[in-house]
Amino acid sequence: MTNLLRVDELQIELITARGVIRAVDGVSFSIDAGETVTIIGESGSGKSTTAMGLLGLLPDDLAVLSGAVRFKDCDILGQKKALAKVRGRHIALIPQDPMTALSPVHTIGSQLREAVRHSGITGKSKETARAVELLEQVRIQNPAGQLGKYPHQLSGGMLQRVLIACSLASGPELIVADEPTSALDVTVQASILDLLLELQERTGVGMLVITHDLGVARLMSDRIYVMKDGRFVENGGAEDLVLHPRSAYTKKLLDAVPRLGDFTTTVGAST
Repeated sequence: MTNLLRVDELQIELITARGVIRAVDGVSFSIDAGETVTIIGESGSGKSTTAMGLLGLLPDDLAVLSGAVRFKDCDILGQKKALAKVRGRHIALIPQDPMTALSPVHTIGSQLREAVRHSGITGKSKETARAVELLEQVRIQNPAGQLGKYPHQLSGGMLQRVLIACSLASGPELIVADEPTSALDVTVQASILDLLLELQERTGVGMLVITHDLGVARLMSDRIYVMKDGRFVENGGAEDLVLHPRSAYTKKLLDAVPRLGDFTTTVGAST
């Protein structure tokens, strides 16, 4: 199996008024073609910082201290030219919140066409045709009719599908999905996860998924890395890790997952 991404001993520092904090403390993992690896942890654990660090998208108060990130045979950590060649083309990002990731003053069509141009397709008619094709791939009804709409005219679920369509524009080999369902209603989350799984099966794209939801991790992943305070405390195959957790922190995450029996008991006690 082809290795797509390899991260070795990545360290990222957060600069604060009180000093420097190690936000990511020497994490290592790899992703093969067609594989989904998930990093799971609480808010502030360092999971999104890890993803943004390897993509070169950290804010000014965060900086990579050391480590190595290789995409296939290319060293991309801190290498601006090398990263520019793969980011947005071979590696795509699905951001966390579609309401902030999409420009409110530009139409869906103009933003999709921009992603298409970045992939190398030029000419308005070709760009539009490809934009419609992408919306069809993410199962948006009447795709041509959606191009002239603005983000506020679409539901959260549809906007998330637009972001997924943007990420697919260049035919990437790896997609980084940062909390892809956290901004959505529970009823919409399942359809987005099903869509991502369907697209992966059809295209063979590898995925790095960032989430705080162990249910999402179990459904999506081949392997799971559990993160706490910037470090991995446990990792393993998805089913094995969920059924036989070794770390106390992983057990805590499992205990936090709502169970139907708990809900029923609570309701019964209050009536």
